[in-house]
Amino acid sequence: MLQSQLFTKTKKEAPADEVSKNAILLTRAGYIHKEMAGVYSLLPLGLRVLNKIIGIIREEMNAVGGQELTMATLQDKALWEKTDRWDDTKVDNWFKSALKNGTEVGLGITHEEPLTNLMREYVSSYRDLPVLAYQFQTKFRNETRAKSGIMRGREFLMKDLYSFARTKEEHEKIYNSLREAYRKVFERVGLGEHTYVTFASGGIFSQFSEEFQTVSDAGEDIIYVDEKKNFAINKEVLTDEVLVQLQVKREELVEKKSIESGNIFHLGTKFSEALGLSFTNEGGESVPVLMGSYGIGPTRLMGTLVEVLSDEKGIVWPTSVAPFAVHLLALGEKKGASFKEAENIYRQCTERGIEVLFDDRDTRAGEKFADADLLGMPVRVVVSDKTLAEGKVEIKERSSTDSKLISRGELFAHFEHKK
Repeated sequence: MLQSQLFTKTKKEAPADEVSKNAILLTRAGYIHKEMAGVYSLLPLGLRVLNKIIGIIREEMNAVGGQELTMATLQDKALWEKTDRWDDTKVDNWFKSALKNGTEVGLGITHEEPLTNLMREYVSSYRDLPVLAYQFQTKFRNETRAKSGIMRGREFLMKDLYSFARTKEEHEKIYNSLREAYRKVFERVGLGEHTYVTFASGGIFSQFSEEFQTVSDAGEDIIYVDEKKNFAINKEVLTDEVLVQLQVKREELVEKKSIESGNIFHLGTKFSEALGLSFTNEGGESVPVLMGSYGIGPTRLMGTLVEVLSDEKGIVWPTSVAPFAVHLLALGEKKGASFKEAENIYRQCTERGIEVLFDDRDTRAGEKFADADLLGMPVRVVVSDKTLAEGKVEIKERSSTDSKLISRGELFAHFEHKK
């Protein structure tokens, strides 16, 4: 992409009404646009990041047998009444409306009810199970406060997967495979070393649910980390009984603030019994299906990456999710030799399948450097009259303070090594 053709522009000043780092930097860099409190549009660069995060999650869900679908956003009141979750005293963050005929509907906040109901059409025998179904879908939650940028929105993208199993053993196998798949997602997006599987409340079929908590001062949760065993306990369940059960000592745990970036739940038969989802087992008995729920928010992950990895100059994207692998800067006169050399490099990058954002604007060098730091591409390549005189280009990793001069041949060898 030519930066001169990118309709978004960077901003020097932070939005006056934003307080979270992710909202400030993503807005200044032109990745998102705020529509209202808790509601953001994804601009071209932001959408590229989001699609790469989605791609990683999709690959890992497919690898464990997930089947992707997309469900309706409008929710049937009757289904939710069967599970006793329509009443605002039970679930208080609904957006609800009414059709012209007076029928009440809700905008989807989660999909246990409609997917369980859908499975009644396709599951009747033990031969029909197990099933792992997932979707990427916009969810709506009427949050009381929305001050955390894209990490806590009233409208946001969620990947929710639901498992349907015959036996406890089968469910546990699926559950464990999803836990490992989530670990891989966090590793691949660049948050692995900052994220802990965390014991938390909320289990239905089991005493605990598990959260994936990413350590950050921007977090709203408090966790206690066992750094030797590489797991954590949410403050809300930190009791003597839990410490004994998990075989950990209180004095070995380190308190940290964290962002809940994902969660996995045992659902048991709560929804299948309420909505009539059962199957005939090998013995001819009708048995309710065992279920699990597994959620991770791609937009929330995007915001979390900015909170955790950015520095005082701007965003620092990991290569796996960066909108472009390379930010190419041409310095000097627009029609000068350095611009022509940069255009040659840009063309060769495109021919080799290397994603590159070419800053071909007729602006000052200082502005280009500042924008490159703010936008956060993993590698910056600078072509100037000075580097050209030596037959080289300057290359710098965004996560490093050091730069070096290399030849064009070495440049492409560097790119190939990074793939």
